Amino acid sequence: MRIYRATLNTFRGLALAARSEAAVRQEIAVLAVAIPLGFFLAPNVAWYVAMIGVLWVVVAVELLNTAIEKMADHVTPEWHSQIGMIKDCGSAAVFCTLCLAALVWIAGLLVRLDFV
Repeated sequence: MRIYRATLNTFRGLALAARSEAAVRQEIAVLAVAIPLGFFLAPNVAWYVAMIGVLWVVVAVELLNTAIEKMADHVTPEWHSQIGMIKDCGSAAVFCTLCLAALVWIAGLLVRLDFV
């Protein structure tokens, strides 16, 4: 029963984040397109796992960033320099994972096209 409730909480959190954050919706949309597209673009199964896995990491970090932002807004809705810095760090973390995702996908495509 605990696993069932935890699963419900997971999907509720994902739905709430998708409803409130355009970035979450965009990253989920990219993941939805990439899952079938990766079958054709990935050089092999290991590359497919890496290419799709890194997109799941992007979504996970975006969800954490969203949680940080929602918590910060709950603590104080007014602008605060330290909270702004915290939000910026969360955004930077998302950017880092997006860069990693781009690197993995570009490398996978280069291997697939025999450029490497």
